Amino acid sequence: MKLGILISQTEPETVFNALRLADYSLQQGDTVKVFLVGKGVELDRIHDPKFKVQEQAQAVLAAGGQFFACGTCLKLRAAEGSEVCPLSTLQDLYEIVRDADKLVTF
Repeated sequence: MKLGILISQTEPETVFNALRLADYSLQQGDTVKVFLVGKGVELDRIHDPKFKVQEQAQAVLAAGGQFFACGTCLKLRAAEGSEVCPLSTLQDLYEIVRDADKLVTF
């Protein structure tokens, strides 16, 4: 299955669970693409002792998941891309939505 996950918030527990789903799906042999939009592009800044978002994001990358981050949303925050939040475009979002067998939003 091709799974698309859209994350548009920074609430630690919710983002952590979205990334857990991504990692689990990858372990099942699925293809996973995570698009960060709006507040979601601030994923790099989420630090919570209970919900280890950064560790979970690294696990997704290590398992072969891909991250994309809205370039416009990053620019609005005067932020640059990173490994977990790579500068991406509306075309990338469109292709994820178009190609996904399942699309979930958080």
